[in-house]
Order: sequence, then structure tokens, then C-alpha cells
Amino acid sequence: MIPVPAFRNQSVAVMGLARSGLAAAEALSRGGARVLAWDDQAARREAAKARGIPLADLASADLSGVQALVLSPGIPSTFPKPHQVAARAREAGIEIIGDIELLARSCRDARYAGITGTNGKSTTTALLGHILKEAGLKTEIGGNLGIPVLLLDPLGAEGTYVLEMSSYQLELTASLVFDVAVLLNITPDHLDRHGGLAGYVAAKERIFAGQSPRQAAAIAVDDALCRGIAEKLRAAGRRVVPISAEGPVAGGVYVEAGALVDDMEHARRRVLDLAEAPRLPGQHNGQNAAAAFAAARCLGVEPGAVVRGIKSFPGLAHRQELVATIDGVRYVNDSKATNADAAAKALACYDAIFWIAGGVAKEGGITSLAPYFPRIRRAFLIGEAAPAFAETLNGNVPVSRSGDLATALSEARAAAKPGVTVLLSPACASFDQFTDFEARGDAFRRLVEALKAEARA
Repeated sequence: MIPVPAFRNQSVAVMGLARSGLAAAEALSRGGARVLAWDDQAARREAAKARGIPLADLASADLSGVQALVLSPGIPSTFPKPHQVAARAREAGIEIIGDIELLARSCRDARYAGITGTNGKSTTTALLGHILKEAGLKTEIGGNLGIPVLLLDPLGAEGTYVLEMSSYQLELTASLVFDVAVLLNITPDHLDRHGGLAGYVAAKERIFAGQSPRQAAAIAVDDALCRGIAEKLRAAGRRVVPISAEGPVAGGVYVEAGALVDDMEHARRRVLDLAEAPRLPGQHNGQNAAAAFAAARCLGVEPGAVVRGIKSFPGLAHRQELVATIDGVRYVNDSKATNADAAAKALACYDAIFWIAGGVAKEGGITSLAPYFPRIRRAFLIGEAAPAFAETLNGNVPVSRSGDLATALSEARAAAKPGVTVLLSPACASFDQFTDFEARGDAFRRLVEALKAEARA
């Protein structure tokens, strides 16, 4: 754990006591702060109390003398309506920050790489971290990826933090300036939390805040919103490295004819056949590989070491994770696909798909996936979104309203023939039936492993 000395002998409130909130409360206490912590869920309060964290109901507690409110990124501070604790803090002039800001104030000498985007940021974060570690650099990986940053090892000037940054986290991070910041893509998501698309774009753009020409912004220019941000930063004199999965970009890194091309020094070098990176299938992973390559080069890793790191990348759980092949049928866990755009990336990678989809639908549902419907042999629908998804698919894709994941997988197993890919890519949040996408993917993996054991018997 990284102690936070920035608030020594000062009072700090912590609202939200899931993993990152618990870590923040303990790190602040170890750094000498007086902590007042709270969570709206009684079970989380009890867990914090058992670990010796002082509790105070922040909706009514005296906040005079409190220097900062450390807010869980899942708790709204502005839209669609600020949580009452955030509103109280703002009215009292109390700074509202997140745990990544605490890391930045505690490990100021380290280098920082930040990755954001609507989709692909977890894979790119893990890939960049893997490349740096394989190159022998002291590296810690965390953020939105799942590991609370204050549970990472403390790093000095010789180390690099590689952080996945959600739009929520960026809004709570005030002083951190990234040595290299990556923006992969922007498609509409979390619009209620940002007051609309303009607010969401502004939150993503914060990853470049404070950068000087000595630091680098690696930006995928395959969508208009990101192109606009790249042009604005370039006009402001920032160092912009363009990346693309769709073709050449001068002075950047891009994918062309299935190969990764490095043009950062305007030399157009073909550095990697992406077929040699089997854990990164599909065009979207070409973009991820280009982004990680550009970021690693900006951090001083030589091209050959970057390529070796990409080729040895083991992949990431819940992101097109091949769980098993049983009787010629592939079972792929893409539970991280919590919106239609993310599911599109997986649907584009396979033919003859048995698609398991559903949960809590995002705005727009799956209408945007119509170009991929011909790849789907049958859809097995689960959760709250099943009726709406069935209506969208009607007349285009055969549908089974399976209801839950176990039933969907059982039905898919019974009908699948060799060559079919059973793909869990829900295009939905998981909260109707699971605590999070990891729990959903873990359940899929357990069910597939049981099928595999049954096939061997």
C-alpha cells in the first residue's frame, strides 16, 4: 500500500467504501490524516469498521475543517443529480478528488501513462504494462482496470504507473499530468453522468490536461471526435502522435494490410504482422496494438522490445478470452462488452456465431449492430434487455429467450456444430443478474469448464 502524506494532520472525508475507497481510507490514515468515511451500504460500512476505519455519516456530519472529499468514481458529483455528500462538499468549498489524485500527490517523481476511451482501454493498459515489464522497466498497472492504485507498489523516478482512466476518474483527478496520454475512441456512453455528449467528450479530453510539448498525446484518429481533439492539441503546440487501425497516418503508428507500421520518425517501417499476436484478434485490437506501440516508444522503449512485448501478450480476462474449444466449438468470454460498440468489435472477429447477449441495456440498444446480424446463427438472450433485443433481431436472427446465462449456454451447447463460436458479448451492463462484468465472465468460464469436463467424461 502507498501511504498518502499529503493530508497529514488534516481531516479528509471518504465517500464510498468499495475496493478503491477502502484503500484510500487506509492509505490516508497511514499517511497521518484524520479520516471520516461512509458508504450508503451497511455491509460496506461494517467491512470498513472491521478494518479500523473511522465512520461518520457524511450526509449529516460536521464537515468544518475537512480539507478534501475523496469520492468513489461510481458516485455522481454533478449529473444526473449530485449525491448529497458531494453537494454538501461543494457548497462548503471542499475539494472533491479521487484515489488517483491521491496517488499523484504521493508519488510525484514517477512517470505516468494514462489510457482512456470508450472501448479498448483495459486491453491497451494491460498491453502497455506488459510491454514495459518485458522491456525490464519497473512498472505498476492499475486504475479502472480493477486494482486500486493505492494498493500498488510505490514508485520513484525509475518507475512508471500505467493507468486505465475512466471518464469518472478523470473528473476527479486534478493535478496529475501524464507523460504519455492515450485516447482510443469516443462513442456515446455514460451520457447521463456527464450531462450529454459534450460533457462526456470534455471528461475524456481531461487526460491531456497540463501536458507540455515534452509530453505526448497518442490519439486514435479513426473517429471524428478524436480527430477534433487531436487537431486542437496540435494547434496548441502539443506533441500529438496519431494512431489508426484503418490506414496510414503521417508521423504516427497505424495498421495497413494486417501489419503494424511505425511512421513516428517518418520512415514507414513495417514492424509486426498482427497475425503473430494471436491474443489480439480483430481490427479494434489493431488499434490497441498501435496505441500501445506508440505509447511505449514515447516512453523510450526501442521498437524491437515493443514488438516482442506485443507478440508475447497473454491477453486479458473477459476480453475475447478463449475459454475452451469443445468438439470443434469455440467458447469465447467477452463479458467486458457492456455496450453495443464493444460487442461490435467481437462480432466482427468471428463467423457462424451463437451470440449470448443481454443484461441492462445502454441507450440505443443493439440497433447499431445490424451490419453484423448475418454473422449470427442464433441469439440467446438473457436479462432485462431480452424483450427489446428480441424485437430488434426479429426477422433477421433466430432468437432464444434463454433468461439466464446457464440456460443460454446449455441451449447453445445443445445446438452448436463444429465451426461455431459461442460468444458471450452481452452489449449490456451486468447489474440485473451479476455484481459486475467480471462476475458474469467468471460464471461463463465456470459453466464452460463444466461442459468441458462433461465432454471428457
